[in-house]
This record gives sequence, structure tokens and C-alpha cells, in this order.
Amino acid sequence: MQMVKQVCSDAVEIVEPAKEGYQLTLKLNFAKVPIGKDSEKVITQISSVQAVILSSQLKEMLRTVNSQDTSQGMNKPIKLVYHPREPFYVIRQPQKITAVFPMRFREHSDVIIATAFFQELMDVGSSEKWAKAPPCTWSPIPPPELRGEPLEDLSTNGGFVSFDISSRHVEGKKLDKTVWSLLNFYAYVKNHVKCTRGFIQRRMQKRLESLVEVLHEEKLEENGNVKKVKAHAESRYGGKLVRLSKPKNFKRRCRDLIRKIMQIRFRIKIHGFRHFRRRWLTIPKFSSPMGYTKLE
Repeated sequence: MQMVKQVCSDAVEIVEPAKEGYQLTLKLNFAKVPIGKDSEKVITQISSVQAVILSSQLKEMLRTVNSQDTSQGMNKPIKLVYHPREPFYVIRQPQKITAVFPMRFREHSDVIIATAFFQELMDVGSSEKWAKAPPCTWSPIPPPELRGEPLEDLSTNGGFVSFDISSRHVEGKKLDKTVWSLLNFYAYVKNHVKCTRGFIQRRMQKRLESLVEVLHEEKLEENGNVKKVKAHAESRYGGKLVRLSKPKNFKRRCRDLIRKIMQIRFRIKIHGFRHFRRRWLTIPKFSSPMGYTKLE
């Protein structure tokens, strides 16, 4: 509460007790909101109240990562809601705190992009270069620690991403960076998916334009050849050019194609092959010594 009072300006008053069902109720006095550039600063401070409250709770949890006190609920998930309809869970375990993010996406293409990103994130995190970073795991099914949670919170199409936070990740100034990264992980993933989708669409559009350009150049070359043929015919026949209509031109092409097919299908004649076939390739006739009688 003290942190909220430091953030809020004179235009905000904390109402006590809070409204039923809520942890905090604020009363805004628009008459005290300054005019001009200072108003943007006040609005930014008011909009950051939720982040301040949630970050303070998360900081208190991360500070006790090495605490041996079991009264705070070991292995019991704590649900935090920073973005609407995007809750994540913080689970206190021995020597570490695990943050679990249920991932949901609207488009099936976003699920494919995000799944590839999560798998790449696990591979990079397991390398020696990033050994000091919090280990990341991804699973299509909920982890065992989330058993008993509401079904609507566990119904996802993008799986579950988990980060293991240890004491070295919350030392000194690292605490604020860790808290900021956890609170904005959903926004980071959405931005990555959006940028990747845009990159793929631009590559597809560029590829399509290159193919259309090739077809256009081919058409220009055909038109150029036609003009050359016409010019040659005009010079040969004294300016009189016999132009074939499209149906006649099509019929002529069909006749040429049929003539070529017939040439391919004609049997190749080999001198003396007929005599050879009668002598050696004739199937012999066999007669049975036994006779057959018709049964009445």
C-alpha cells in the first residue's frame, strides 16, 4: 500500500475499505489532474498501479526463494493475473521458484510459430552459453503442480512454458529484471509471433512478385518475337501481311500436334523382322491325346 501511495499523485485517493471483491479501490479527482505534458505523466502513473502491486507481490515471493519456511505453501501454485485472461502461476519449490505460463492463441498458424519458438528457446537455454539463464521447459500438457486448478485455466492450445528461478537470478538488480521479464512474457511471445508472421508474409509476397515479373518478361519476349515476324513478312510481301485469326491459328497448332503424335505412334519397320517373328515367336499348338465326350 505504501508503494501505491508513492506512485499515485494528488489526483488519486485510496478508498478504505476496498470495494467488495477487490483488493484496492482508487478514487480519481479529475480537477487535480494537470493540463499539458504533466497530464501524461499522471496518467502513466495511474495506469502502472496494477503493475506495481503485482510486481511487489512477485518480488516478495522471489526474495524468499531460499527460505526454508514451509508455512508459505510449498508446491502450492499461486495464480497471478497481469493481463486479462492470461494468468500465470508461481510455484514455490525447494531452492527454486517455478513460473508456469499457459499459452493460448487464436490462429492455428500462431500456434505453429509459437511452438517452434518454445522449442528453440529450450534448445538455446540448454547450451553452455546461456547456462546462467533460467532453465525453460515447454510441454503440451499441464505440469503435475497444476493439478486441481480450474479447467478453463488449463485449457490451452499452445502448451505450458515453465521457468525455474533460483537465487542467482534475483540477486541485486537482477530482481527487477526478472520480475519485468516474467510480467511481460506474454507480450514478448505475442510480439515475436506477430513479427514472424509478418516476415513470412513479406517473403511470400516478394516471391510472388518475382514470379509475376518473370511471367511478364516472358510475355514481353513473345510479343517482341511476334512483332519481328510481322515486320519480316511485311518486308517480304511488300507490306501485305496475311493474318490468321485465332480459331485458324489454333486449328493449325492442333493439326501439327496430331501429326507429331501420329509419327510417334507409327510402328518402326525392321527389314526381315516379320519372317523372324513367324519362325521364332509363334506360339506352338498342342493337341491332347485324350478325347473328351460331351455329357448329356
